[in-house]
Amino acid sequence: MSDYANDVLVSADWVEEHLDEFQSDDPAHRLVEVDVDTEAYDEGHAPGAIGFNWETQLQDQTERDVLEKEDFEDLLGSHGISNDSTVVLYGDNSNWFAAYTYWQFKYFGHEDVRLMNGGRDYWLDNDYPTTTDVPEFPEQEYSADDPDDSIRAYRGDVEDAMDAGLPMVDVRSPEEFRGEILAPPGLQETAQRGGHIPGASNISWAATVNDDGTFKSADELRELYESEGVTDDEKVVAYCRIGERSSIAWFALHELLGYDDVVNYDGSWTEWGNLVGAPIEKGEADD
Repeated sequence: MSDYANDVLVSADWVEEHLDEFQSDDPAHRLVEVDVDTEAYDEGHAPGAIGFNWETQLQDQTERDVLEKEDFEDLLGSHGISNDSTVVLYGDNSNWFAAYTYWQFKYFGHEDVRLMNGGRDYWLDNDYPTTTDVPEFPEQEYSADDPDDSIRAYRGDVEDAMDAGLPMVDVRSPEEFRGEILAPPGLQETAQRGGHIPGASNISWAATVNDDGTFKSADELRELYESEGVTDDEKVVAYCRIGERSSIAWFALHELLGYDDVVNYDGSWTEWGNLVGAPIEKGEADD
């Protein structure tokens, strides 16, 4: 994995080799599985892995926003995570929700956080060990940094990017991008209107990973994005439906390729598609 700009991916083999550390009371290493809910985790997970529920534990339940700083501190500290912990995240759907959590860790300034390449499915498909035991670790004092808004986009930032003609990466499916459907099959429809933000390019999150869920090489990722005019000389905005799939694009661009200025619009289509008067395009993007 040395061709990536930053050392932020670990292999499943690496995780297996460090399971003793992940199961230790010593907070130096912590393994966290992040899923949209905890049903998958309850069925079996990597030994020592803490289970985070993305829907109820990693966002404000009233405002559908990222956690407040104090709530983030409480969540990590209560699960035995310290500021100095090497935290490895993995989860379902090829790390959708783990990538969002990685982005939130960076938003609050955690220094050493990584993704397990391939996520939960890769771990299960390749017969790595699992358990239903839920670990309990000694509580730690955790002190988060103030939020780093340089990696986050708000509605006004997206409007500015659209007006300036900056690259915007819509990572949803082509059907969502064209406005034919509002959400992936089986998932809740969270917007009133379908389509995409004017000027956005449709580069699906799925194009960034191999069939086994592991990330493509740096050269492959660079070719993927540059072929759509997404280069490292302009600010890049990534979005999806609720901010989790776009975290995959943010991770690929900012962390793996080393693009300097990439932001995740976590309001995404749930916000934009419900705004009165917000400009929307349907069908294929203009050339």
